[in-house]
Amino acid sequence: MMTYIVANARSAITVALFAVAAMSMVFAVACQETPAPSNQGESETSPQAMTAMANEGSPGIFDDRILFGQSAAFSGPAQALGQGMRLGIQAAFHEQNQLGGVHGRMLELTTLDDQYEPHLAYGNTFNLINRERVFALIGEVGTPTSRSASPLANAEGVPFIAPFTGAGFLREAELENVVNLRASYHQEAEEMVARLTEDLGITRVAVMYQNDSYGQSGLDGVVDALRKRGLEPVESWYYQRNSDAVKAAVFHIAQADPEAVIMIGAYAPVAKAITVAREDIDPVFMAVSFVGSNALAQELGPDGVGVYVTQVVPLPGDVGVPAVAAYRAALKSFDANAAPGFVSLEGYLAGRLAIIGLENCGRDVSRKCFLDGMRNSGTIDLNGLALQYGPGDNQGSDAVFVTVIGDDGNYHLVNNLEGAQ
Repeated sequence: MMTYIVANARSAITVALFAVAAMSMVFAVACQETPAPSNQGESETSPQAMTAMANEGSPGIFDDRILFGQSAAFSGPAQALGQGMRLGIQAAFHEQNQLGGVHGRMLELTTLDDQYEPHLAYGNTFNLINRERVFALIGEVGTPTSRSASPLANAEGVPFIAPFTGAGFLREAELENVVNLRASYHQEAEEMVARLTEDLGITRVAVMYQNDSYGQSGLDGVVDALRKRGLEPVESWYYQRNSDAVKAAVFHIAQADPEAVIMIGAYAPVAKAITVAREDIDPVFMAVSFVGSNALAQELGPDGVGVYVTQVVPLPGDVGVPAVAAYRAALKSFDANAAPGFVSLEGYLAGRLAIIGLENCGRDVSRKCFLDGMRNSGTIDLNGLALQYGPGDNQGSDAVFVTVIGDDGNYHLVNNLEGAQ
């Protein structure tokens, strides 16, 4: 009798343990396949809207509107970049909506905050594609976040339009869903090194970079540009993303006594590094466009005079450029209190690029037609700014401009660094 009771007890325990294990496996799979929705950012898609989209059969395409999605940094140390890109895209969409939209459809943008962190960008992108059911993604901010988000978009065939990054991996020919607007980091690095060596005869160049794929991409570009001239960085050191812990990097760079320091980072840590470095050395400081030019100038204040930044769009105050004049008018119409800037100008151009892609489709919009309308159109005219796409080339612009912060706190174009010293 005792044997029977023990055997049954063991059997019951075994069944119970098996049930718990099975439930745990189901829970784990569910967690992996359905990331928790982000509770940050802006989302206007209602259950009724989701039903309407399902009935129409095309993600993000309604009878009267088209829904785009954006994951970017809207909080944290890089928030000015996400906010600027969103502002520019919204200004472009608002401008077009005032004219009746695109073939009768209004343009909408839903955004989620990834705080410039790859894991949040991944979750946001999953939600934008699978829950919000957006038609396309636009204005992703950053290299590490794009590296996390873009494979999801590629796997689902979702257009990935005008990311705010010059990373090389997004320019690979096989990425048929990616449309880049801006020049690459390698092109920015080449222009920097060319100006330093040719205009000023500088040979001792150091690099401070963000310790992630963005920083590595920029560093690789600088190293390649220097090697073409028989040079190497005299020092390179890093700091961690989303921090301003730059003192170690500054210490190592100062020890090398460089003539110039190229900085691959965001505005807050770059500004702090420049301020700290100037206590010991006085090199030429240069930063790539991703730094967030307006935010950098604001962070530095009077200490910003003489700092160079490469740009991939024209000066946002140069109304002699038709695209800039259109941008400023659209920005004022959308938000009369918004200050023009390089990042929001790039966002505006990204929005205009997306509009051209939609216009080329006519009323019968599909993701394939949308991408073809940009990538296979040859030259695209954005109010006088020419974008050139072609087979195996998903980058529209190769333009790189060198600017410097002047005594007035504004950026000025520089053709020769010698004359700007």
